[in-house]
Amino acid sequence: MKKILVLAALATLPAPALAADATAAMDLAKKNGCLACHSLDKKLVGPAWNEVGKKYAGDPAAAEQLALKVKKGTKGTWGPVPMPPNATVKNEDIKTLVEFVLTLK
Repeated sequence: MKKILVLAALATLPAPALAADATAAMDLAKKNGCLACHSLDKKLVGPAWNEVGKKYAGDPAAAEQLALKVKKGTKGTWGPVPMPPNATVKNEDIKTLVEFVLTLK
């Protein structure tokens, strides 16, 4: 059922986000446990990724800022629940995930 919801959400994304990059990003998200707290289109523990994409749309510094937040953790940006650091996730994986999130609106 979750796979169907992910595929349905991907079907509503703009063409660039439908590329193989989206599949690779979702595979990385699964591998690194991101989907335990995040979803494409609804708030779980953390914000929906499409809300993050909307919030940072057009911000040229967003990719670097978000990658740092993912790596080191953050609190207060989206409410009282902190995002723990993801220090063991490879920097290139974080970059791929952040770039994917920034394509979402």
